[in-house]
Amino acid sequence: MTSQHVRKNRLELNKLQKRLRRNVGKAIADYKMIEAGDKIMVCLSGGKDSYAMLDVLLNLQRTAPIDFELVAVNLDQKQPGFPGHVLPQYLTELGVPFHVLEKDTYSIVTELVPEHKTYCGLCSRLRRGSLYGFAEQIGATKIALGHHRDDIVETLFLNMFYGGKLKAMPPKLLSDNQRNIIIRPLAYCREDDLASLAEFKQFPIIPCNLCGSQENLQRKVVKDMLQTWEQSHPGRTETIFTAIKNISPSQLADTARFDFASLAIDRPSEAVAVDGVNIIDAVNVIGN
Repeated sequence: MTSQHVRKNRLELNKLQKRLRRNVGKAIADYKMIEAGDKIMVCLSGGKDSYAMLDVLLNLQRTAPIDFELVAVNLDQKQPGFPGHVLPQYLTELGVPFHVLEKDTYSIVTELVPEHKTYCGLCSRLRRGSLYGFAEQIGATKIALGHHRDDIVETLFLNMFYGGKLKAMPPKLLSDNQRNIIIRPLAYCREDDLASLAEFKQFPIIPCNLCGSQENLQRKVVKDMLQTWEQSHPGRTETIFTAIKNISPSQLADTARFDFASLAIDRPSEAVAVDGVNIIDAVNVIGN
């Protein structure tokens, strides 16, 4: 590689890192994800997204005006062939404190989920329960997950298409038992930016041989749909994500979120109706 190519790559990496830091910093500020004295448990799976999250958080930790602690945690689910040495070696070289939590969720999932059914639902519940409990054990005040903007939009459509619900992944969440706060610092980050960072940094990626080996995933169908939309209409994914942040309950149909039953007209007493048409309303419409 020529010196010119090296300089170009360095400039591209610098721009990419600045963009990711800016997006993560804005998400943290918008949702008050991190506060002084926090102990953040960074869930590290070995995929590009969690590596990128740790990388950006470490950088922000060095420059942030507040002090907070980072501790990496990997859940070893006992998948056959899982290279257990990779993450400990990587984290030791970085000087990041870490824990490897060993839970044989692999056997549970493969035993309970029928053939040709997807593992993701049960796997994620088991993984979440293990991580939430461990966060309490180590005194973590926040749990950081590596979901990005595209994950959030995909989840919106998954819930709409297959669950009949209008919900996605919030950037910040209080667990159902109210004992943990989950944050998603990458909520404003694009997946392709995270993939580019992983390529630049040569993160030691560990593929998921459980869910990643299944081709009939509903998420894959939705991802393909969104990628097709993005190719034909660039910026559509960002627009959808913006819509998630701008909700108008009165323009939807959920009676638990908006009191449709109590809607009532409020007309001035001097309004005059002629042939069924309210004159004041008619004038207002014409004036507008």
